Amino acid sequence: MKSNGILFIISAPSGSGKTTLISKLVDSIGGIGRSISMTTRSPRAGEIDGVDYIFIGKGEFLKRKKKGEFLEWAKVFDEYYGTPKKYIKHLVAKGQDVVLNIDVQGAMKIKRLKMKTVFIFILPPSIELLKERLVGRSTESKKVINERLKFVKKEMAYLSRYDYAVVNNKIEAALGHLRSIVIAERCKIRRG
Repeated sequence: MKSNGILFIISAPSGSGKTTLISKLVDSIGGIGRSISMTTRSPRAGEIDGVDYIFIGKGEFLKRKKKGEFLEWAKVFDEYYGTPKKYIKHLVAKGQDVVLNIDVQGAMKIKRLKMKTVFIFILPPSIELLKERLVGRSTESKKVINERLKFVKKEMAYLSRYDYAVVNNKIEAALGHLRSIVIAERCKIRRG
């Protein structure tokens, strides 16, 4: 009999397809919800406030951070990102599994909280393909893309701290692996 929900943390270098995979995972498996992070960055084309992110000003973000309203928060490329604590704890307490799309900094902060959490890292098939994906989405300047590519090595250094790694070469295969992880974790008798 299931009691509390499971928190699934998914991290990946920018452009690895984690947002697409998370959306498809939530749509394809019951009993799992998606956390919506708050950010100070501007919305990208097609992003919807309250669906993709909750977009707020830096002043408001810093006020909430000071009040301890975030489960985790990080500053990435001069913008703040945070996971609202109260909402996540409420969902997990009522037995809802929740998936969080957060970077390695935030994942390591949650790891220190010792919550019932499963850590999954999405890998691109190669750095070259990752660069193609970043350039192809046409949302950032060449300078920002180069900064993100330099940051990939730092992110990859955290791979051994995750429970699972999924290579996103083909979206349907990667989704199948994610679904398998969720199902296996739900069947697990003990978490250690």
